[in-house]
Amino acid sequence: MNSPAERRSVVTGIGVIAPNGVNTEAFWKATADGISVLDRVTREGCEHLPLKVAGEVRDFHPGDLIEERYLVQTDRFTHFAMAAANLALDDARLGRADYNDSPFAVGVVTAAGSGGGEFGQRELQRLWGQGSRHVGPYQSIAWFYAASTGQISIRGGFKGPCGVVASDEAGGLDALAHACRTIRRGTDAVVVGAAEAPLAPYSIVCQLGYEDLSTVDDPHRAYRPFTGGACGFVPAEGGAMLVVEEAAAAVRRGAPVRAVLSGHAATFTGASLWQESRDGLAHAIRGALEDSRCEPEEIDVVFADALGVPSADRAEALAIVDALGRHAARVPVTAPKTGTGRAYCGAPVLDIAAAVLAMEHGLVPPTPNVVDVCHDIDVVTGRARRGELRTALVLSRGLMGSNAAMVLRHGPTSPS
Repeated sequence: MNSPAERRSVVTGIGVIAPNGVNTEAFWKATADGISVLDRVTREGCEHLPLKVAGEVRDFHPGDLIEERYLVQTDRFTHFAMAAANLALDDARLGRADYNDSPFAVGVVTAAGSGGGEFGQRELQRLWGQGSRHVGPYQSIAWFYAASTGQISIRGGFKGPCGVVASDEAGGLDALAHACRTIRRGTDAVVVGAAEAPLAPYSIVCQLGYEDLSTVDDPHRAYRPFTGGACGFVPAEGGAMLVVEEAAAAVRRGAPVRAVLSGHAATFTGASLWQESRDGLAHAIRGALEDSRCEPEEIDVVFADALGVPSADRAEALAIVDALGRHAARVPVTAPKTGTGRAYCGAPVLDIAAAVLAMEHGLVPPTPNVVDVCHDIDVVTGRARRGELRTALVLSRGLMGSNAAMVLRHGPTSPS
């Protein structure tokens, strides 16, 4: 086995279940075309709530991908994660035959912000409406934020190191970093990512306490970061799962290396202190660059957090300038999530997926619904921009004060 310093983590599989596509190909086409799918909330029981616009995953049929015995035990957020894990494993061509003799060589890590709100609401309604005998046995596990990790592990027979990361929205990037550390310690592969389902009535009511949540009822104006019309963010459901492998192990089995997870760093600056998040995010960016031995000038594209709150947007723009220096004026910045909404922990993993695909296709996707940028960064709007993309920087911040940055490098066998 290679020494820890020699064990690089590479992406070999991507699976996406998102508002703009329930597979990776559909997701990328909509993302590259700058299509916005934000629309009025249609979920039952949400009609009277102040949140009017969100990114819903439509035309998703979990029974087509997941066995019934797992569906009845799990919430919608786990359905998304399991389906995305299926797609990622297929993409990586990682099947049971590859690990039957060594099931402890594959682990699972997910991040989650809230867990199974829809399942939990249904069971609590049964409790108060019909009595305790009508509450199903799976209430004890389906709501739990670690449910996706457990079910993916059980269903796939993965017996390696498993875990769940709870570090706010930035947990999506932190889960990937956790997977990289696991691989450095000897694990061959980790199924890693995040998916959320925050659009059940109970879940939306919980989010109404976020002062940064947009309640604008026009889908084209509800989420417009980096503009004078920024009025908050809109939530989304869905997410992405990746197969991350030790580079030499991936090469040995002939797996396609799509990208290298090169560096990561995280900080914490406190809830809603956006003026302080400038320093915290800049520090995370510098740490990720140092971890990847990457100079600021090597960054070819930045996937921004893009909260949509004026003070937060200004802090992020200034953090990019602080960390990248003069290069900040030249590097293209994008936030595809303005077309889908922010899927909490799933949002930065979707950005990672988009970054890998952007490097493969040499195309910076645009930032839907955004015009008249009012910050000194080069936000890509309107149409996608072509360019040679070798290194990408992905940023994420959480509403409770977490900041994270991750550097990715173009995979050596990826198509250009």
